[in-house]
Amino acid sequence: MGPRADAALLISCAMVLYFAPAIGAGAQTAAIEELKGKIFDAHMAQQMFAGGLKYCNELNGKSFYYQLRNRILNLEEYFQSLENLVKAGVYNPARRRAWTLEDAKERWEEVKRQAREDKQKCELVQSLPELERQLQELEKNAATSDKKE
Repeated sequence: MGPRADAALLISCAMVLYFAPAIGAGAQTAAIEELKGKIFDAHMAQQMFAGGLKYCNELNGKSFYYQLRNRILNLEEYFQSLENLVKAGVYNPARRRAWTLEDAKERWEEVKRQAREDKQKCELVQSLPELERQLQELEKNAATSDKKE
């Protein structure tokens, strides 16, 4: 296992230990469980997407985080670059041949998907304080209703 896999395993174990006592409680509702899932996902995104988080104000679906260079790339500019690679017949090391229009279209779809995912990760991490506040409120209400019964 690499350092990234070790970190992910450590985080997963910590989250299981964190949420395990709450799972056995009889008054847990679907809303609480759903919120815990979102909070877990936000913590994972926070760990795995740490480099991209500082660019969240730019990750609006029109750009994506390029991890290898630790920078943001604009989708429109990237598309123009792909077109230029095809026109110039530049070697595509992933395919072991020159770039084709099909290669460019495939890569274009990948980076558009990545731009959407990057935006969603940022929104999820930014919503973490509110999600945790909502969870506290729901758990407090559930505990209050348990005491009444």
